Amino acid sequence: MSPYEAISLFRKTLENLDKWMDKAEEYAKERGFEVDVLAQARLAPDQYEFTKQVQAACDQAKFAAAYLSGAKAPSHPDTEQTFAELRQRIAKTTQYVASVSEKDLAGADERKVAPPWLGGRWFKGHDYLVEMAIPNFFFHVTMAYAILRHNGVKLGKMDYIGGITTHEA
Repeated sequence: MSPYEAISLFRKTLENLDKWMDKAEEYAKERGFEVDVLAQARLAPDQYEFTKQVQAACDQAKFAAAYLSGAKAPSHPDTEQTFAELRQRIAKTTQYVASVSEKDLAGADERKVAPPWLGGRWFKGHDYLVEMAIPNFFFHVTMAYAILRHNGVKLGKMDYIGGITTHEA
C-alpha cells in the first residue's frame, strides 16, 4: 500500500466513524438517553474512553499525512467532550488529510520521520507507516467501533468497511 493509499484509507475510515456516530445518535434517541453518555464509555477501566479513541485515531491520520508529506500537522487540542465536538474534530482531520496530494507524498517511503515522542530517534517513512501509523490508527478506530457496538449501537461489518468499489461483470 502506498502512502497515498494509506492516507486515503484513513480518510475513508474516519468518514465511516462519523457515520457510526449517526447510528449512535439514532440509538440514543430511540432509547431515550443523551448520546454524549457514550462519549465517556470504555471497554475496560484502564482503556481510553470513546472520546480519546476518536482523538487518537484523528491524530494518527493527521500526523501520518503531515510526517509523510514533510508538512507540519495542524494543532487539535484534546478538548472535545461531546459527539458534536468529536464530529468537528473528524471533519477537520478529514479535510486536512484530503488536502494532502499524491504529489505531496513523493519520497515519503524514504523521508525521515522523527516524532517528538521518539526522543531523537527516527523512522524511515515506510517503516513509520507500516509499523506505527497504520496499526495504531486501526487500533483506535476499532476500539471506537467496539465501544459503540458493546453499548448496543447497531453496527455491522459493512458499517466498518464502508462503501466498496465494485464493477459489473
